[in-house]
Amino acid sequence: MVRIISSLLFAISLLNGQWGVDESRHTAITRAIESVEPAVASISVVQLQDLYSSFSRGRDPFFDFFFPERSRKKEIRSSGSGVVISPDGYVLTNFHVIENATEVMVTLPGGEEYEAEIIGTDFITDLALLKLRGRNFPYATLGDSDDLIIGEWAIALGNPFGLFDISKQPTATAGIISAMDMDFGFQSGKIYKDMIQTDAAINRGNSGGPLVNSLGEVIGINTFIYTASQFAEGSIGIGFAIPINLAKDVAEELKASGKVDRSFSTGLSVERLTEEVAEYLDVPLRQGVIVVEVEKSSNAQKAGVKVGDIITDVNSQKIRSSREILKIIKESDLRSGNKIKLKIYRDGKTLTKYLILASVK
Repeated sequence: MVRIISSLLFAISLLNGQWGVDESRHTAITRAIESVEPAVASISVVQLQDLYSSFSRGRDPFFDFFFPERSRKKEIRSSGSGVVISPDGYVLTNFHVIENATEVMVTLPGGEEYEAEIIGTDFITDLALLKLRGRNFPYATLGDSDDLIIGEWAIALGNPFGLFDISKQPTATAGIISAMDMDFGFQSGKIYKDMIQTDAAINRGNSGGPLVNSLGEVIGINTFIYTASQFAEGSIGIGFAIPINLAKDVAEELKASGKVDRSFSTGLSVERLTEEVAEYLDVPLRQGVIVVEVEKSSNAQKAGVKVGDIITDVNSQKIRSSREILKIIKESDLRSGNKIKLKIYRDGKTLTKYLILASVK
């Protein structure tokens, strides 16, 4: 009897030990992956691409006149990633994933496929919103990308190299938040600002997929990587994601109107401050713009800007023309409702004014 009891106690201790080992394998990372994984999508796209052929490339232009370049459309298949952000089937991804698409198919974990409707796209921020037909879809919780800590866990999920289509589930890589607020300005016509840098491996096909924190919240949309050279495509631990707060704002605009409205009004008319004008006005400045008109009841008037003011800086950047003001606003992707900081010279004093960009009526 004693031997039997001892054997039972030994077996129970083994079971308890195994239970402890199993529990220890579940970490914040595994729990985060489990919570987000059902909402991660594989996106398969059929795109039309222009192909050119020429009998005369590099030859005499007279010959080219008789044998001009010929173009034809060819269907190209590609893939990327996305994430379901609502139970009614809205999917967030990158614009470049579905650019020029004639067909977009979304596959969710388990292998169920859906033909997706393109609700709207925004080339500037490289974001797109898709819609799946149906309801009660598993969806991801969106976090706060303004509340990140350098060094905290970051998990990238998606469809690198089409591996999702093999296993019918997304693949995951883990790393940390390496840096925040990374501004790259214009890249091929797109604006990449306030980007999140991570060393979680991001590869071709991960574009549009979610970057997730240890709480299982989406904090970014994986977008591009740095590679070792122009000939290499693999991850070297330097990847970037669009912050989810920006993506949420863009998604709401795309959902409402299918596009992002970037029209705005400053309520100002300005002219370049030339040396002749500066000398005539007897001001110690050689660059800037002089305000020649302020619209009545405009935001410029409300901000306290007056005719004759000389604007020297916009958002802490020196300016010489109205074109440079527009460039600063464009490269910062500012729209109506956003605020710009003006440094103004008036009557021998330097003033700071804050002007809210108005909507265009």
